[in-house]
Amino acid sequence: MSTTSTETAPVSRLKKDAVGLIGVIFMAVATAAPITAMTGNVPIVVGAGNGIGVPAAYLFATIVLTIFSVGYTAMAKHITAAGAFYGYISHGLGQVVGMVAGLLATMAYVVFEASIIGFFAYQANDTFKSLFGLDIHWLWFALFGLALNMILTYFDINLTAKVLGVFLVTEIFMLGLTAIVTLLHGGGPDGLMAGSLNPANAFRVTGMDVGSVGLGLFMCFWSWVGFESTAMYGEESREPKRVIPIATLVSVVGIGLFYTFVSWMTVAANGHTAPEIAAKDPAGLFFIPTESLVGHWALVLFKILILTGSFACSMAFHNCAARYLYAMGRENLIPGTARTLGRTHPEHGSPHIAGFVQTAVSVVIVLAFFFAGMKPYEHIYTLLAVLGTLAILIVQTLCSFSVIGYFHVKKRHPETASVWRTLVAPLVGGLAMAYVVFLLLQNQKAAAGDAASNTVFFHSIPWIVLVLAVLGGGTALYLKSRKPEKYAIIGRIVLEDTVERD
Repeated sequence: MSTTSTETAPVSRLKKDAVGLIGVIFMAVATAAPITAMTGNVPIVVGAGNGIGVPAAYLFATIVLTIFSVGYTAMAKHITAAGAFYGYISHGLGQVVGMVAGLLATMAYVVFEASIIGFFAYQANDTFKSLFGLDIHWLWFALFGLALNMILTYFDINLTAKVLGVFLVTEIFMLGLTAIVTLLHGGGPDGLMAGSLNPANAFRVTGMDVGSVGLGLFMCFWSWVGFESTAMYGEESREPKRVIPIATLVSVVGIGLFYTFVSWMTVAANGHTAPEIAAKDPAGLFFIPTESLVGHWALVLFKILILTGSFACSMAFHNCAARYLYAMGRENLIPGTARTLGRTHPEHGSPHIAGFVQTAVSVVIVLAFFFAGMKPYEHIYTLLAVLGTLAILIVQTLCSFSVIGYFHVKKRHPETASVWRTLVAPLVGGLAMAYVVFLLLQNQKAAAGDAASNTVFFHSIPWIVLVLAVLGGGTALYLKSRKPEKYAIIGRIVLEDTVERD
């Protein structure tokens, strides 16, 4: 049974106490997808962004996101809801802004699954071709991945946590293996290149004549997208007030230090020619050192783990999207959604109908790109990633300011409020996230690549975000004037033991 800050009918609940601290961390880190982030983003930063200063850029991003997480985890102590950002922002900045954030966040996670499936399908086609001589069309891999996600996430979340845990451990092992071997080997042709860690390198181009600091910093921040999903599993975790803040900080700091180390060792393994290699052969930035320092077997394993790692990431995003659809559906703002999207499986406690809807939407998106003659990596992955990232960064920015609104404007829970934790840190984090949004808008053409940036869809991205924001705000204002009882519960359905009361 559920409760809200207003009188509402009972709603179908996710399975309580289904997953522990380690499971939540695994799912959050799997959503960030270390092997996909490293092999996909580091070559761009090295070849067209900061150059060999990439580890300094990752270190800077780690600091900013840690500051952001300070306020985020303060909210997690008092509000536990499957719609994380949606609930937080609704409580901190009000239902109108909350509805805007809810639609943007839902859209972001919905398209992220299709985006990563595009990357997975591309890698699967390439891996089967290079390792087994089989040229299977990428569309079959995409549909297979989406179907498998639907099946696995239909059951108890513990099954998903275990599958993601296995994939996550193996991909971290592979990235860590090459990095540690490089460290023990003393680096590459130019040694360990410790100077690449100089904080100043986060804000300048190093090792090449032309580059973009803005693009480099944005790609580093992009590598974390998904870490905030810890809060989405609050209703299903044991001791959410304790587990979610710990899981969030561990994920942010752990991912950040790992990214910094791996990117540093990748630069060191390739030496001062790293920017040139990244520009000509992005995958070679990782594959060449792995084969030369570890062995051919490691190269083969690396390719396979990029495949499984990208699938794990798509599965994690499927879970996120399903929970956002469920969180908005159970409020029954659109009549009938409480019995459909807002329903959970009677035995597994999973948002199974929302999961089916998410799969159907992803299939439609993938097929639309396919029939438009677009490619899985150059178009599906990049275009949807830019769209989703723009939306989620805007929501993260709003979330930072909602912490200030919740603790200092509305003066809720003075026992938690503090100048540093709930005022200064969220303010700094919010301004920093707003700067990252600016970086994306300034560099979105370079982030999408030449092929994708020439499409109609690319030029529509800012408008899609704007239309959804207007739709969300307009819907909330309509409900406020015509159906105030529904307006009152926007973002307000939370876990019973952490219910917010006026």
